[in-house]
Amino acid sequence: MYKTLKEVTQTATELNMTIGAFNTHNLEMLPEMIRAAKEMGAPIIIQTSIDTAKYIGYKVMVAVAKEIAEDEMVDVCLHLDHAREFDEIKAAIDAGYSSVMYDGSHLPFKENVAKTKAVVEYAHAHGASVEGELGTIGGTEEGISVAEDDKVYTKPADAVEFVKHTGVDALAIAIGTNHGQFKSKTEVNIPLLKEIHAVVDIPLVVHGGTGVKEEDYPELINHGIRKFNVGTELLVNWTQTAKDSFAKTEVNKSLRHNVIPANMKVKEIVKHKIGLFMNVDSPLALKQ
Repeated sequence: MYKTLKEVTQTATELNMTIGAFNTHNLEMLPEMIRAAKEMGAPIIIQTSIDTAKYIGYKVMVAVAKEIAEDEMVDVCLHLDHAREFDEIKAAIDAGYSSVMYDGSHLPFKENVAKTKAVVEYAHAHGASVEGELGTIGGTEEGISVAEDDKVYTKPADAVEFVKHTGVDALAIAIGTNHGQFKSKTEVNIPLLKEIHAVVDIPLVVHGGTGVKEEDYPELINHGIRKFNVGTELLVNWTQTAKDSFAKTEVNKSLRHNVIPANMKVKEIVKHKIGLFMNVDSPLALKQ
C-alpha cells in the first residue's frame, strides 16, 4: 500500500523498530528496493532528492512507486528529501508524494519554525506528511559542505518548541552524524538523543546513516529513532558494481546485463539494513 511518513512511523513506534529510508538515484534501483522490503516483511521509505525527482519526473516517480507498492503488497512511503524551496515541495505534493522534508536547519530558529509551519499546513491539507530538521548535520547537505566547526547540535528545549509550533510529523536531529560518510564511522551522541527523546513525543530521524556503526542501531532505535536514512552506501555500491560490469562487457550486449547486478547489490544492502532496523532482540513499544 502507498503510505504517508506518519503512517509508517506509527508502525515503527508500535513495534519499536525504525523504517529504512533509502535514496534512489534512478528508476532502475526502485523495484529491487521495494522487493527487498517485501521479502523482509517491513515497510520502506523511498527517498529522492529534488534533482532525482526532476530527472525522473515527479509524476513518473509517484506512479511507479504506487504501482510497485500495490503489486508487491508492500507499505511504501515516497519522500522528498532536503527540500528548501516551497515551489519544489508543492510540486512533489501536487504530484502525489506522500511525504516531504522541509530543511530549514540553515535558518534562524524563528524563521525555520515559520517556514516549516507553512509547509506543514499545505502538506496536511493534501494528505502528505512533513519531516522538519533542527540543528545542522555534517558532511555535504544538498551540495553545501558543512564543516565540523559549523555543526550545530539539536537542543532539547528547542526541539520541544519546534514541534509544538510547527506540527511536524517527524524531526531530523543533529546528534553527530554526517552526510556522505562511507569510509569511516562516527560517534553518535547517544546521551543527547536520550534527552531529546525524553521531551519530544514524535518520531525522530537520523540522517547520514551510512556513517553510523551498526552496533549503535539498537540504542538509537530504543530511544526514538523511527526513520533511518541510508543513501551514500547504496550509491557507492551501485556505481562500483556497474563500473565493474561495464568494464567487462561487450558494447553490443544489452545494458540490462550491467544494470541488473548493480540493482541486486542495492537489494542485498537494503535487506541487510532492514533486518537490523527491525530491532528483533528488543521489546515492543518502548516508552521513555
